[in-house]
Amino acid sequence: MEIAVSGSTGLIGSELVRILRAKGHKVRRLVRSENELGTENILWHTRQGIRDLHRLEGIDAVVNLAGASIAAGRWTARREKGIYESRVEGTRLLVDRIGRLQKRPGVFVSASAIGYYGDRGDELLDETSSPGEGFLSELAQAWESEASRARDKGMRLVCTRFGIVLARSGGALAKMLPVFRLGLGGKLGGGKQWMSWIALSDLVQAIVHVLEKAELQGPVNVVAPAPVQMELFSKVLGKVLRRPVLLPVPGVALKILMGQMANELLLSSQRVMPRELERTGFQFTHPELEGALSEILKPPAY
Repeated sequence: MEIAVSGSTGLIGSELVRILRAKGHKVRRLVRSENELGTENILWHTRQGIRDLHRLEGIDAVVNLAGASIAAGRWTARREKGIYESRVEGTRLLVDRIGRLQKRPGVFVSASAIGYYGDRGDELLDETSSPGEGFLSELAQAWESEASRARDKGMRLVCTRFGIVLARSGGALAKMLPVFRLGLGGKLGGGKQWMSWIALSDLVQAIVHVLEKAELQGPVNVVAPAPVQMELFSKVLGKVLRRPVLLPVPGVALKILMGQMANELLLSSQRVMPRELERTGFQFTHPELEGALSEILKPPAY
């Protein structure tokens, strides 16, 4: 296939591009810098549009991963606006521009997040569950609403709701590792909140699966089939690193340091299952946490 990918330089996008090319697909990266332009890359901006739109004529698929980092800093009003615009307005523009093509892609895959479900305690959630409340839920709902317009333009639409991505080189795990390696790690808050996680390698393969499975439409939870509570996550990470897990971080301290971001990213509970991936035969390489962390954190081979 010929596939256009936005957000192609991020943690997920860069690995996706590598895997797609390894499988023999042709990838056109949608980039924002003139310095990144090349024979296969196309310049775009979430407000200004896509330069040389005609070069996307006849592509088979679009994977939309663009969006400002949610965890880069405290959520001020300005930060929230930037996060919202990069996802919601960026998706709106991308769908509008792709919709102008004479031969549109057959499938539009747009990133979303399990933040859609809000803080749900021990409730078991799947793709049919209702949305929750809070900034992340409202963001995901607006994000998916804009993406849904691709369906109106004749494309198969899939909204991939990502869980917490585990990778050595970025994301939540990379931020935890220095503290845990010093033996200073511990559970966050009460430790009973559910974490729905996925290894980066499985996430990327899930996107490939979504591209290939024509029967997949609508929301798809991209999470491992074994969510864990924060307390267990901390213990397993300490075990894999062979470090003690002794110092819990009280929820009140997190709220003082991080404000609303602590409530929604670290203390909220989402016990999410990948029903649609399982229904369509997706095979997880790392379905269990300990095995995933052991593989991710093993010393690189030289």
